[in-house]
Amino acid sequence: MTTYAPLKTITLHLARTREHPDGSTRHGYQLTAPLGQDGRIDAEAWKHHRNGCIVHRFWGDEPRQRGVLVHRAGGAAGAHWSFDYDRSTDNDDEDGYRLADHVFAPGEYVSIRDADDELHTFRVVSVEPF
Repeated sequence: MTTYAPLKTITLHLARTREHPDGSTRHGYQLTAPLGQDGRIDAEAWKHHRNGCIVHRFWGDEPRQRGVLVHRAGGAAGAHWSFDYDRSTDNDDEDGYRLADHVFAPGEYVSIRDADDELHTFRVVSVEPF
């Protein structure tokens, strides 16, 4: 029997920006993803858990968006992670910047390129068992 990396619930808050000098708890993501012991997203475990890899985007007063974590071909390492909110179009997708290389642990930082092609940096606030 194969053992896969467990799913974790990860909360990201917007890091310091010109508009938000102290960062923002009202702008961010909560996502469910399989993390290996090293704290990185485990692509093999994602294949097994993909239906449970959900993303919730919260952005100020905008309605929350619900999507899925997807692993796609392309990018610097041959594949990249994206948040897909509508499977029928790529116009709303948000791409993680080298998410496969980042450790998801409280205090670490990750960057995500939104659907408007703006890159935002987020602080990992929490990583909890799913």
